[in-house]
Amino acid sequence: MAGLLKPDSGEVLLSGRNVGEMKAKEIANIVGYVPQMHTPAFDYTVLDFVLMGRAPKTGTFSRPGKEDEALCLEILESMGIEKLAKKSYLDISGGERQQVLIARAIAQGPAVILFDEPTAHLDYGNQHRVLNRIKQMAGEGFSIVITTHNPDHALLLGDKAAIVDRNGHISQGKVEEIITKEKLREVYDIDLHLEYVEEINRVACFAPELDEGK
Repeated sequence: MAGLLKPDSGEVLLSGRNVGEMKAKEIANIVGYVPQMHTPAFDYTVLDFVLMGRAPKTGTFSRPGKEDEALCLEILESMGIEKLAKKSYLDISGGERQQVLIARAIAQGPAVILFDEPTAHLDYGNQHRVLNRIKQMAGEGFSIVITTHNPDHALLLGDKAAIVDRNGHISQGKVEEIITKEKLREVYDIDLHLEYVEEINRVACFAPELDEGK
């Protein structure tokens, strides 16, 4: 969808257009991408890093202006991380970096944002904060696509899901129809538990007890 890979067959349509026939800047005006992890070649302040998200909106020989900077500061403030604006991107924590990557994607002004395992390297608290922000973004009108190895994250976010099995086949539909014990067994080769938990008012996914080797 982001044009980073080309399909071996068929075509990918983005807003009704074939991605293979679109220029990179055209795609960037529609699709934002938040990688699993990112280390820039050079150091930047957090604000300058987020400003890079405005590149698709500026001319080839232009640079972001005061309005772009004000917008990026507003985004950082809306996410509660405005205190990071003048800090070095390389000196902030992994959880903070992930939040800044999201801010950069929002600054891009896309309709769709792709998240590649956004919680993979985060502690539990930061995982919840990132997922909460993703949920908020969906409510704000962004189309969100997220990959995860944690089925409970899919249950927590809700809406639609797709599972790629060991043979590369894809099942897709509503989360409650796709995330089932049978399908999870096929994917992970263990019996995961799906149970409604009254305290959190939702169905949650639990791993089985560990084998003590007896």
